[in-house]
Amino acid sequence: MAHSTSARDVVNALKDVDFPATKDELVEAARRTGGASDGVVAALRAIPPDEYANKDEVARSVRVDPASDLGLSPAQRAEQARMGGRPGQSQHLRDVPKPPVEEELDR
Repeated sequence: MAHSTSARDVVNALKDVDFPATKDELVEAARRTGGASDGVVAALRAIPPDEYANKDEVARSVRVDPASDLGLSPAQRAEQARMGGRPGQSQHLRDVPKPPVEEELDR
């Protein structure tokens, strides 16, 4: 399950969801899209039973392969390793901003 599903797969399955949404609403929405794999539905079933404000919160809550593409640069992954997160939160799930040089390059 977790090894074949990426955070991007989960987020893509939730493109039509109106946020905020509960875990049950997210699971139901993924089933309704028809394009969600069994792995995506299973990953959503495994998230904590909270209300999620946006797709980023969902992406940080699903258990996926740490190497899956969250769209982070090597600098952002290094920052995740340096900073502390919430207790019990995996390093690859820590929210980090883009470094200033990457912000400037994106302009």
